[in-house]
Amino acid sequence: MVNRITFGISRIVVLLCTVFTSLSLQAAERYSFLDQFLPAVEVEESDEIETDRDSFTPATSLVAPSKVMVESAWSVIDNRDVAETHSLPEVVIRYGASDWFELRFGTNYEIGGESSEVSGSSGGFEEEVMGGNESGLEEEANVSYGIKIAMSDQNSWIPESAVILTGITPTSGVETDTRFVGTYVFGWELENGWVWDSSIRYGKTGDGDEAVESWAPSTVIKIPLNERVKTHVEYFSIFNDGPESESEKHYVSPGVHYLVTENLEVGIRVGWGLNQDAANFFSNIGFGLQF
Repeated sequence: MVNRITFGISRIVVLLCTVFTSLSLQAAERYSFLDQFLPAVEVEESDEIETDRDSFTPATSLVAPSKVMVESAWSVIDNRDVAETHSLPEVVIRYGASDWFELRFGTNYEIGGESSEVSGSSGGFEEEVMGGNESGLEEEANVSYGIKIAMSDQNSWIPESAVILTGITPTSGVETDTRFVGTYVFGWELENGWVWDSSIRYGKTGDGDEAVESWAPSTVIKIPLNERVKTHVEYFSIFNDGPESESEKHYVSPGVHYLVTENLEVGIRVGWGLNQDAANFFSNIGFGLQF
């Protein structure tokens, strides 16, 4: 396991160094012309919407007290050896109970050759078994519920951080076990306005000898191009360890997000699998609305 994680981290370093050295030299000049076409959105930084669905790595921030955020997305995954998977509506409803505590509820439906694992709505892990139909496709629906807790604010090299605890219960399909997913996310806003966030997820399904454990480290760098447009590049991997099989999957994923208003964001991200266990390609398009 240590060798696998070390291998994944080495890919992160090589990928990010290559991509962002180029971006740092070109992004400001290439995209600065957009400012003359897009009117400014003048809002307080703390009031601007920031969704968890922007990337596989969730945001370190929480929904503001007494506010509700609704996130939804549609993912299409091009699996290597089986039919493609569609995952929607990937709804997560988030309520800010206080400045450090958030309540969460979600639901999702999937159909395809394999379960979706590229979206946070499924906890970032796939089910071992899904209910098949006559066409050979697999189906699953679930509900999720949990909390998000702020752990620390950024202070010099101390990162802003949060913990997400989620339970996911199938409502259709062969699998009936509720699975637990815990996520720790931390990150820094750099002096140039870039944001570097990383997370680690742990999930477990089943008990005893039948238990399947999963780990998913990820890291993302988010770059604002102007007051409305942000882009990012991300690396994430998923390690599954069960009684019948083990797998590791590595992905690289860029994305772009557009702030329609201070309370409405739309975005799209795509990704490519870096090894044979991972899917060939995926796309995810969605929105976040805060009120």
